[in-house]
Amino acid sequence: MLSVTNAAYEGDYRIRVAFSDGAAGCVDLEPLVTTDHREIVRELADRERFRRFSVAMDTIVWENGFDLAPEYLRHRMMPAPENSPPSSEPRDRVA
Repeated sequence: MLSVTNAAYEGDYRIRVAFSDGAAGCVDLEPLVTTDHREIVRELADRERFRRFSVAMDTIVWENGFDLAPEYLRHRMMPAPENSPPSSEPRDRVA
């Protein structure tokens, strides 16, 4: 079963995510946050609210209770550029 093992806020609506199978990359959730009409998702358009998430129940969960399946996050993941060194310290680390 795929699960999120670590996540860090990267800026705007991007989150760097690590998965239980060793895959890692950045997920840009701007398309979801700006087009989904459900109130629970619209609340996350406020970047201060968006950045307040934790890793729980094997995925990312926001303070308002919204969560996304790890498989959805993995599908939306953008691989890290090959020539870019990993950041030494995530901006807002959540484990």
